[in-house]
Amino acid sequence: MRADGHGIESICTVLREQGVQVAPRSYRAWRKRPPAARTIDDATVVHVLRGLHMRDQKGRQKPEVLYGRRKMTAWMRREGFDGLSKHTVDQLMRQEGMNGLVRGRRTRTTIPNKDGRRAPDLLNRNFSAPRPNHAWVTDFTYVPTWSGFIYVAFAIDLYSRAIVGWDISKIKDTAFVEGCLRMALWRRDHTERPVPAGMIHHSDAGSQYTSIRFSETVTLEGLTASIGSVGDAYDNAAAETVMGLYKNEAVQNGSPFRSGSLKTLTDVEELTFGWVDWYNNERLHSSLRNVPPEEYEAAYYDEINVPSTGGAANKTAA
Repeated sequence: MRADGHGIESICTVLREQGVQVAPRSYRAWRKRPPAARTIDDATVVHVLRGLHMRDQKGRQKPEVLYGRRKMTAWMRREGFDGLSKHTVDQLMRQEGMNGLVRGRRTRTTIPNKDGRRAPDLLNRNFSAPRPNHAWVTDFTYVPTWSGFIYVAFAIDLYSRAIVGWDISKIKDTAFVEGCLRMALWRRDHTERPVPAGMIHHSDAGSQYTSIRFSETVTLEGLTASIGSVGDAYDNAAAETVMGLYKNEAVQNGSPFRSGSLKTLTDVEELTFGWVDWYNNERLHSSLRNVPPEEYEAAYYDEINVPSTGGAANKTAA
């Protein structure tokens, strides 16, 4: 009302008549009083949260809009908000209408080969690893487009949950999953993190992975095949988790990695490459103490490459 040209005294008179006790001097003192530190801090956080909704030239938001309260708190702390509490983040996210991504259900795409001979299950639902390139898990999913289903396969390192290889195809055949494996091996070699002989390669009991051709490929590459049991919903849970993240974070409508409708295989390639790059290098993983997979692996290699002396060297050797 003051900005519209009304006088302070007359405004306060009307307010008092309505039961709101405000004196002109109280208003003037409020105008001169600097904002509280908490108000400034909250405004800074809100500014960052709103910035995540800003769209780029392709109409896409920042991927961090997918984070819920806990992961958003971890991300904000990495951005310099050291003393920020999860309760403050929760309150401000609710204020801004941000809820994070709610994951949906996953549809299985592999066809079990119940009668085929297959390798044993070497993981037995133990989806952890002591070091990179100790065990990989792999799986694939589908993406609906205007031109039909496009299939996307991933190979994931169990130590860091990094996506080490992927392939995209219109056909879900053995050559498709072979392409994913070969790309993973190539990428590891070219990043100077080669795969040792005997590394475990785990998949579900889909016909593509139990085929003679793929089994021979795994053997020729010097890997040890591991295949989950038929009809077991948890036999390849680690890979299925990543598939679920991909479908919900990259593929669904409104995803920060989509600039419109998915019409062709090229559209799926673009959003997949963008999501994998973010997933490996920027996305925070709660199982990795809220750091990205690449950072987690780099810390491992930095630690084992640090020269030791004296008792530390003896301890390392032991």
